[in-house]
Amino acid sequence: MTDTSFSPEASLALIHSMIRKTRSNLGANRFYFLFWGWVAFGALTAQFLLKVVFEYPKHYVVWWVIVPAVVITLLRSRKHSRSGARSYVGESMSALWMGVGISFFVLSFIIAQLRGGFLNAYPFYILFYGLGTFISGRLLRFTPMVIGGILNWIIAMGCVFVPYDYQMLLTALALLCSYIIPGYLLKEKTVTHAS
Repeated sequence: MTDTSFSPEASLALIHSMIRKTRSNLGANRFYFLFWGWVAFGALTAQFLLKVVFEYPKHYVVWWVIVPAVVITLLRSRKHSRSGARSYVGESMSALWMGVGISFFVLSFIIAQLRGGFLNAYPFYILFYGLGTFISGRLLRFTPMVIGGILNWIIAMGCVFVPYDYQMLLTALALLCSYIIPGYLLKEKTVTHAS
């Protein structure tokens, strides 16, 4: 019969290993929030400038930046998944954001078929940003993301009362609240846990 009890030293080693894995997951999640936050923030700002300031008719071309961003994300997540076992939180985050990403694609397809097309898209996009960020914040037990998600829902409701051109800026604000600021604060949380 094998003794399955842990010695105090083995228990401490297991706890330290789990803390290191959680720190690693926080760092990996931080990359994705900052990366996608800045990519979308930059695209929104560029689209606003092209449309409103320069009156360029094909202002939407800035969104082609999504193609290399998706490739970078897939390569990075593939590399990260090979680097060792993933935690329950890591698996949950992966499933959540895969679902949100697919939902963005489906929503974009649906909106493209509707009258008015993408003139109605931004409130829905902000809604999805809020949902993904709120759930991520709850999974990571990270209050700034939870608050960012809630702020996104408020911004999404306010967005419907603003002309399309300025919805781009509200969407950029939503990304600042839900992805970028929490992404930088997530680093501080990771550093704090490391001490």
